[in-house]
Amino acid sequence: MQHDPAFHRARSAIVLGGSLAGMLTAAALADFAHVTVVERHTLPEGPEPRRGLPQARHAHQLWSGGAKALETLLPDTVDLLKAQGAHRQPVPTDMVILSPQGWFRRWRESHHTILCSRDLLDWAVRTQVRKRVRVTIRENTEALGLLGDGAAVTGVRVRRPDGTEDRLTADLIVDATGRASRASSWLQDLGLPTPQQRKVDSSLVYASRTFLAPAAVRALGHFPVVNVQADPRRAPGQGAVLLPIEDGRWIVTVFGTRGGEPVRDNDAFETFALEKPRHPIVGRLIAHAEPLTDVSLTHATANHRRYYERMRHWPEGFVVVGDALATYNPAYGHGMSAVAKSAVAMRDTIAERGWGTSGLARRIQKAVAGPVNAAWLLAVGQDVFYPDASEHGPTLGDRIAARYVDRLLYTATGNGRIARRITDVTSLERPASVLGDPRVLVAAVAGPLKPRLDRPPLTDAELAAAGMSTAVATTAD
Repeated sequence: MQHDPAFHRARSAIVLGGSLAGMLTAAALADFAHVTVVERHTLPEGPEPRRGLPQARHAHQLWSGGAKALETLLPDTVDLLKAQGAHRQPVPTDMVILSPQGWFRRWRESHHTILCSRDLLDWAVRTQVRKRVRVTIRENTEALGLLGDGAAVTGVRVRRPDGTEDRLTADLIVDATGRASRASSWLQDLGLPTPQQRKVDSSLVYASRTFLAPAAVRALGHFPVVNVQADPRRAPGQGAVLLPIEDGRWIVTVFGTRGGEPVRDNDAFETFALEKPRHPIVGRLIAHAEPLTDVSLTHATANHRRYYERMRHWPEGFVVVGDALATYNPAYGHGMSAVAKSAVAMRDTIAERGWGTSGLARRIQKAVAGPVNAAWLLAVGQDVFYPDASEHGPTLGDRIAARYVDRLLYTATGNGRIARRITDVTSLERPASVLGDPRVLVAAVAGPLKPRLDRPPLTDAELAAAGMSTAVATTAD
């Protein structure tokens, strides 16, 4: 979008947090105003760990819905990532997935994911945002509270690097400070009530380690995602995922719910991958790989939603995005994609309604909730079935929807058309309503068209490169 530069000088926005959500928000707002990003830490110059992001050591993926949104905001970022070794992975062609209903076939490409380390992704986005002339980044500056009242937020109090306080004003303030967001208490200080909240916590624990793939795999030039999913109706739910990333490396994450958690122990990592998930394929693959890091562990995996868009009164000039709005079980890999799509929704809402129009902040808050709700339903629809995951357990609606989704997943193991409809939704490219199409309903009743696979659908070349035989891959115990 192009606008009169003189017009832009009269407009301003502040984004709290230099996270992925914060940077993408800054990119969206820079089409309309001068943007100041307030970040409490020093941001790394290269693809290095960022403070305040412990989950970066675990498996991440950017689904095609999110990748397309990223390109809309910051063109050529995917090319920059690929030039640094990121993988564009065709879905489901290069995905080996054991669902609770069986192994999926590797159907013809319908969507894709971008796979790389979180450090590389954040660096690429920061690099692109820093090129935007209307974006200024203030590092080592901490947000302390909002300025204004319950009718309108006019700015933010911050602590400078030297410890003194400052008051920054702007037309729009966006909270992208992540899981540690204090937006709820800040709004209370302005006389507003706390938002409705919902928490679904399966007590999942994640343990991750980075490996150098075997030399033959690196020579092959590609390797599929391998994902042994947990079954939420069998406690504890345990699984493992292997993602190929840049520089010939694999990020491997194992996980388990209450009573079956992994531990921060290098020697126990491979044992868990071999013995705990519903199939030992990931453990067998890493037996031939070289560990590059120690095990990273996290318990911060709860689904937590704050419904700011439902509040009866919402102040002008304030919006909440990213993890400050919702966090998800990372096993489903939708957080980054939802953030990117929310930033596009913000940009489109401003373009449609106009900067500074009455009620704009409320409209933005409702708009950014759309992609969040899509990711939320995908995560909570599964996690709510773990014991004690939520206060009241699954509702009747949850149970009915889950039974239908189970039937669809079963059908997708042997029906490529239904597999595509499911990946339409999981890639965040189409809404879940497409699963209610009458043709999908009929196919679900009919069930799979091909017989169940009895082993992981790795090719002979992939097995050989990984140092495995077909017999070893087939055996489940």
